[in-house]
Amino acid sequence: MQDLATLGQRIRHFRNQSGLTLDQLGAEVSIAGSQLSLIENGRKEPRLSLLARIASALGTDVNALLDDSAPNPRAALEIELDRLQRSSVYASLGLPQVKPSRAISDETLAAIVGLNRELARREREAIATPEEARRANTELRQQMRALDNYLPDIEKLAEDTLRGVGHVSGALTHRSVSRIAEHLGFELVHVGDLPHSARSVTDLENGRIYLPPASIPGGHGLRSMALQAMAHRLLGHAEPESYADFLRQRLEINYFAAACLMPLTQSVEFLRAAKAERNIAVEDFRDAFGVTHEAAALRLTNLGTAHLDMQLHFLRVGGNGAVYKAYENDGLRLPVDVTGSTEGQLVCRQWSARKAFEHTNRTTEFYQYTDTPEGTFFDSTQTGTTSAEEFSITIGVPFAHSKWFRGRETTARAVSTCPDKNCCMLPSGSLASRWSGKAWSSAKLHAHILAPLPSGTFPGVDDRELYEFLEAHAAPSR
Repeated sequence: MQDLATLGQRIRHFRNQSGLTLDQLGAEVSIAGSQLSLIENGRKEPRLSLLARIASALGTDVNALLDDSAPNPRAALEIELDRLQRSSVYASLGLPQVKPSRAISDETLAAIVGLNRELARREREAIATPEEARRANTELRQQMRALDNYLPDIEKLAEDTLRGVGHVSGALTHRSVSRIAEHLGFELVHVGDLPHSARSVTDLENGRIYLPPASIPGGHGLRSMALQAMAHRLLGHAEPESYADFLRQRLEINYFAAACLMPLTQSVEFLRAAKAERNIAVEDFRDAFGVTHEAAALRLTNLGTAHLDMQLHFLRVGGNGAVYKAYENDGLRLPVDVTGSTEGQLVCRQWSARKAFEHTNRTTEFYQYTDTPEGTFFDSTQTGTTSAEEFSITIGVPFAHSKWFRGRETTARAVSTCPDKNCCMLPSGSLASRWSGKAWSSAKLHAHILAPLPSGTFPGVDDRELYEFLEAHAAPSR
């Protein structure tokens, strides 16, 4: 059922058109007028049988009552005010809720709604600080850990979507992605002037999804971006109300895109066969579905526990050893700050994620066993390079599960005692004695650390740039 506030407004609209009072309509449908008032105010959900009686008494049908649009502009304002005043932002002010009675004019109501909109917008801006973003990201990572990084509802949605365009096996083609868009009423349009702050733009009015003009290095870039854009619609996302909401939506659209590019049934069959042969390898999984190494490694974390009965961890680490992304449900102790956030923290120099940078042959995966205070782990690491720096992608498991993976015969082994600073963070005593007080260095500052994100409807996206882009591309169709 759609939003109860909208349903209540539509019932009130049809009741007023019929010239009935609450008590009169209540008598016709065998319900007290006070109970009907709760329904009209969005405070009570009616049964479908009662809705049918109400529709009949008002000379309309149930579908008209269940329409998800406001019956008139005034009702739209009342519905929005109700939603805004129910938010935690408004509740934190300790102010009473404004009841939009008939005594309040449309102009006054519009002003109140406008003030509440601005309050919500400013709260979104304020919450998107680095500290709040890190906290929200940490909470989301902990939630996904509790779910073993597996979202069955999105898995089903992806399988149903692929079935709808007849995709049954092999790598998902650009043509199939275009057909998914067509089924949703969208056209994929490649342009060279996307807003600098946006990876893709969806024009809901004209049914277009704008994407970059050329494929992104890695093979699956454009397909993934198109699928992510469509996922917002398929998952019923609304404009994010907080930075945490924005991060959750981003995770869900990334998950959906991965589940389409590496479908559940095919992926599980592939990985179970590899496990039976004791030959699981991210590079094989990657090549079978035509995706990036990182995408394949992350997808393995989605399916590893739920379908392969193993715990595992994932790391994307920069050339300086800093964590970009991380996940674990196998007991590996990730480096974290006082807030519990791992992004930006340095991993141990003895871990495979950093040792791989010393590996001579970078075209193949680097395998290593690492003894830690939490146990011994087996890791498979692949390095790569962006225009900015080197990075490594690691998938790992506890020693007991290493028997299922390619590379388990490796003799490379390291010992890590981190977070003990004597492990790899402190210089040796002789070096400290030799150079302490005799050196000075200027740190390399990454420009993005201090650069403010554009603040708008969608965190990080400049509203003006976005709307000017849409206007420019919508004009020729008018």
